[in-house]
Amino acid sequence: MAEVFPSVTGKNLHKTVTTVPDDYTDKNLVVIVAFQQWHQNLVNQSIQVLQSAGIDQTHHVLELPVIKTSSMFRQMRLDGIMRAAFRDPITRTRTITLYLDKLKFRQNLNIPSEETIHWFVVEGASKAILARGEGAFRIQDLVHVKDE
Repeated sequence: MAEVFPSVTGKNLHKTVTTVPDDYTDKNLVVIVAFQQWHQNLVNQSIQVLQSAGIDQTHHVLELPVIKTSSMFRQMRLDGIMRAAFRDPITRTRTITLYLDKLKFRQNLNIPSEETIHWFVVEGASKAILARGEGAFRIQDLVHVKDE
């Protein structure tokens, strides 16, 4: 049996509660998971590669900043900072912030550390992980998306 992406719930930057991957069953997903603020450059590089290949037209492309559980005030503050930083409506829709137990999340996905971003190609209907990698998504990684 294939590894399955766990159901996680957060809010996108439009303040819409969203569950990944459950709310995205109509087509496959590319999920980019980031743990540190400085990972944003790696996420942006990955999004550019995916957009240049048209993957954002055939798949849901999501970025998931994963942040440890904190007070509602801190969450509202961080969400506000991110909304101020990302004005583009598409970016706001695809960015879903997760406030959760980071270690448990990493264990569920066999992510050994928070040193870099991790990406997953997930089949929308079954939630099966079709491919995975770490670090910025590269042109050569597109074979994992197109050949699924």
